[in-house]
Amino acid sequence: MARIHIQLPRQFAFSTDILLYQSHMNYGGHLDNALLLSVVSEARVRFFKSLGYTELDVEGVGILVADAALQYRSEAFHGEVMVVSLGAADLGRKGFDLVWSMNEQTTRREVARGKTGIVFFDYTTQQVAPMPAAFRDKMARFMAPSALAPETVSA
Repeated sequence: MARIHIQLPRQFAFSTDILLYQSHMNYGGHLDNALLLSVVSEARVRFFKSLGYTELDVEGVGILVADAALQYRSEAFHGEVMVVSLGAADLGRKGFDLVWSMNEQTTRREVARGKTGIVFFDYTTQQVAPMPAAFRDKMARFMAPSALAPETVSA
């Protein structure tokens, strides 16, 4: 079966620490796969806030998550602190990829990596919108290489 491979940059320009709560765990006692994306969503909100934006107002338009790809690397457990690092890749006319890595704070063990496709959206007209020029300029310091590897391998 083909597997997704996410390429990470050597260095991320933004990171945030997120404590894992009991409510993030599944029946097996480790981070639930669906709730991993909620942790990444919190990191995304913090990323936009660090730039002076909200997800509903980026230079007058909002954002939508268009797609997501991720790779699990190890388990994560209640009480661990995740360092979620983010960077921008593949800037297009109407969106970009937000590349991320999640590592346990103390040991630096990689828990997961992925990319989230972001599209700009005008909630007033309910239409996809061009990426605001001022936002594009800010992204220069967050640029990372393309997130998806050019090939996949079979397991």
